Amino acid sequence: MSDTQSLHRQDRQTLEVQRKWPLVSGIIALALVILGGVLIAIRQFEVVPYEVDQEWMDELYENRTPFWEGVARFFDRLGGGLIGVVIVPVAIILVLLLVRRRWGALYFLTASVLSAGLVQLIKNTVDRPRPEQILVVADFGSFPSGHTANAATIAVVLALIINRWWVWPLGAAYTICMLLSRNYLGAHWLTDTLGGLLLGAAVALIVWAPFAHRLHRETLRKRDVAPAPGVPEA
Repeated sequence: MSDTQSLHRQDRQTLEVQRKWPLVSGIIALALVILGGVLIAIRQFEVVPYEVDQEWMDELYENRTPFWEGVARFFDRLGGGLIGVVIVPVAIILVLLLVRRRWGALYFLTASVLSAGLVQLIKNTVDRPRPEQILVVADFGSFPSGHTANAATIAVVLALIINRWWVWPLGAAYTICMLLSRNYLGAHWLTDTLGGLLLGAAVALIVWAPFAHRLHRETLRKRDVAPAPGVPEA
């Protein structure tokens, strides 16, 4: 099968799968985050935090060094504040527009806004206390981690837009680094960052469903491949 035929086949298959595995996977992941938030909210009346959270945090406290604290603070600035909330997202959107990926830019914007909104909604609802030995200034609510959710959303969205295998490991490495940095700085418990990872990825997958066909058509146009016969233009 030629590359053109393969892309045409993928074009047709996209219409079939866009509401299946990514959407189902995203809904399951989001449901796990919500369930985790409910369990944490209930547990707060008895004991805080989970044993695994405390053991992981104690381990990090005992091994803090100026070098790794500096690295963690770099990710703190990269994933939050003016840089993480405004500069990085705007830069990504501008690049996508410059390379004529307007549907990709809209997808990224939609997923980012929805991810940030859900993080704040769950934070306000659960209202989990942050670790006591926190090294940075942070707002209220520890679950889920907004930095990690944002990183996971960016990683999954760009992987789906660019559609190259090497984007996935790069995105995973960035997300894991952000996750570990939040724990290292004492800004979040381990379960906070795992919840943020699931939420960010879930939103990216769920929002991808209605954009899937148009994003794929953009990929075809970037590769100068004619659309499959019988498939309408986006």
